[in-house]
Amino acid sequence: MDKITQEAHYRQRVLKYAGEYGVTASANRHRLSRKTVHKWKKRYDGTLESLKDRPRTPHHSPRKQTAEEENLVRRYARKYLGDLLLGYEKACAHGYKRSYGCFKRTAGRFVRDGKKKRKARKNKPYQPAAYPGQKVQMDVKYVPGYCVVNGEKYYQFTAKDECTRWTYREMYAEHSSVSAKDFLGRLVKAAPFPIRMIQTDNGTEFTNALLVTKSRHKTLFEEALIEMGIAYHRIRIATPRHNGKVERQHRTDEQRFYKHMRMYSLADGRRQLAVYQRASNDHIMTCLGMRSPNQLLELYLGVM
Repeated sequence: MDKITQEAHYRQRVLKYAGEYGVTASANRHRLSRKTVHKWKKRYDGTLESLKDRPRTPHHSPRKQTAEEENLVRRYARKYLGDLLLGYEKACAHGYKRSYGCFKRTAGRFVRDGKKKRKARKNKPYQPAAYPGQKVQMDVKYVPGYCVVNGEKYYQFTAKDECTRWTYREMYAEHSSVSAKDFLGRLVKAAPFPIRMIQTDNGTEFTNALLVTKSRHKTLFEEALIEMGIAYHRIRIATPRHNGKVERQHRTDEQRFYKHMRMYSLADGRRQLAVYQRASNDHIMTCLGMRSPNQLLELYLGVM
C-alpha cells in the first residue's frame, strides 16, 4: 500500500468517526480542524479515490503567453540584450501585446537559458594532518584597541598545529616581515616537535607573491623558511576558511584573554600574553575528544 492510499484510508476513518460522533468530536480526536473534516466530508463519495489529494495546478491559464509571443520575446530580447526597452518596442511593432514587465520577466528566462552554465568547482578533499608538525597554520591578529591604554597598535602573531591544536603566540609592535621572521625563529625553538610545513595567507608580512612588481624578491620570512628547510604553503586569495583553525583561535583569544586584560606597554602585553600562553594548551577541546592539546601531544610523542 503506497503512501497516498494510506492517507486516503486515514481520511476515511476520520469521516467514519465523524458520522458516528459528529464532526467536532472527530476533529478533536484526530487533532484536525473542523474545516478540514468538512472539506473531506463534502468531497467523499464512498470511494477512496475521492479522498486522495487533487492536483493544485490550474485547469487553464488564460494569461499564459502563446508560442508566437514567446518567440517574439526570445528573438528581440537576445538581439537587444543591452537595451530591453528597445527590444520591447520592436516586439510591439511586430504584434506583441503584453506589458513591458511581462516582456522583461520572460526575456530574463530566455537570456539565462542562452548563457553557458559555469562548471561547479570541485573542491579537493581535505587531507587532515596525520602527525604533529606536518602542517602549522600561521596568522596575525590586531590587538583590540579597547585593551591598550597607551593607544598604540600591537599585533599578535599566532601559530597553530593542525594535528594537535597546539598553539604558540607572540606580540609585536610591527606588522612586518621582520616580525614574522622573528616569530618563526621563536616558534621553531618553542615547538615540542619538528615543523614540516607552514601555511599562511597572502599578507605582505609573509610573502610578496601578489605584489605587482617586475622583480618579486622573497621576504625575510620566506628566506628564513628556506634556511630552516620548512615547506611553505599559501592559501588561495580571499579564502580565510582554509586557515580556519588559527582564525578560530583568534576569536577564542579575544573572548578568553583580551576582553579581560589591560596593557600599558608592549612589554606589559608580552608578559600577560606569556602567562595566558602557558595555560592555553592545557584547556580541553571538543574537537580533540575532550582532551587538551598537551594531552594529545603526549600521546603522539609517546608513539613517535
